[in-house]
Amino acid sequence: MLDAFTKVVSQSDTRGEYVSDAQIDALKSMVSEGTKRMDVVNRITSNASTIVANAARALFAEQPQLIAPGGNAYTNRRMAACLRDMEIVLRYVTYATFTGDASVLDDRCLNGLRETYQALGVPGGSVAAGVSKMKEAAIAIANDPNGVTRGDCSSLMSEVGGYFDRAAAAVG
Repeated sequence: MLDAFTKVVSQSDTRGEYVSDAQIDALKSMVSEGTKRMDVVNRITSNASTIVANAARALFAEQPQLIAPGGNAYTNRRMAACLRDMEIVLRYVTYATFTGDASVLDDRCLNGLRETYQALGVPGGSVAAGVSKMKEAAIAIANDPNGVTRGDCSSLMSEVGGYFDRAAAAVG
């Protein structure tokens, strides 16, 4: 994983070109939006347990067969594994949000996850639904204007939502 600055320099170097004005403007924008980005990451991180617990609770209310005897989240061990996996996905979404780059999410979390779940018999659609519920909860918390830098966060919320959508698509 490369940070945004290293990535721009590396790409320019590979092409044998100078860094363009458009690339510099994009990096300036990223720096100027940095406080908002950190506020969003801090909000999600400090509420991670609540986000995961509420998403799991809502998922199991909609799909009670998951926690019924024989279900994929039946028994404490399986339930704990489910919650752990949800938390890992959420953590990597915050890493992607912090860096403004999905490569860490893809490389370290999502690559091969669908195949692993299929091999274990985990219903991908249910995992994707859980990720979508985390998305709703995380964006609601992150988009709360109280106690954070003021300004338009719609593009950042769209970016965060995109990372969750990417995760849901990878497992679904």
